[in-house]
Amino acid sequence: HAENLAEYITGLKIKELAADLTAFVSGRKLDDDGNVLLRFTGGAKGVLHSSQISVGEENNLNIRVYGERGGLEWHQNEPNTMLLKWPDQPMQVYRTANGYLGAAAANAARTPPSHPEGYLEAFANIYVNFANHIRAKLDRRKLAKDDPALDYPKIKDGIRGMAFIEAVVKSSKNNARWTKLG
Repeated sequence: HAENLAEYITGLKIKELAADLTAFVSGRKLDDDGNVLLRFTGGAKGVLHSSQISVGEENNLNIRVYGERGGLEWHQNEPNTMLLKWPDQPMQVYRTANGYLGAAAANAARTPPSHPEGYLEAFANIYVNFANHIRAKLDRRKLAKDDPALDYPKIKDGIRGMAFIEAVVKSSKNNARWTKLG
């Protein structure tokens, strides 16, 4: 899911990667710690760290995206808050379910302000979008390109996710050699 999330958030495709997977816990057949350097189309770079041995982290998903004009930061443990960072002005804090959000964000909000929202609601949004797309098809309604009902993972996303996993494993088996993601 991390590959899909990285591409979805940035709007860029991962073109190659260098991965280092390790099974630190004795007897584990699968790796429990992984570090992946990413090269995206357009020259952007990324880092993916995933670990089952980071004591106390409790599935602590953190997302940071930095670009020429600023940065964005979000933490799963604080799901209602997104930070925007600028080089020449103070950091801005955005919270869910507020009037200043755009239509897509407002449509995805399931709870009132200050009520925690997160993991389950994210899946609910995917299911609702998929169901609304099916409903539109059954009603023979044409959806606009930016309709929220079209915002859910497609089969091609799942296939790309499997190709990402294969490339990560291949790279790690070859001493973290840069490997193309086809």
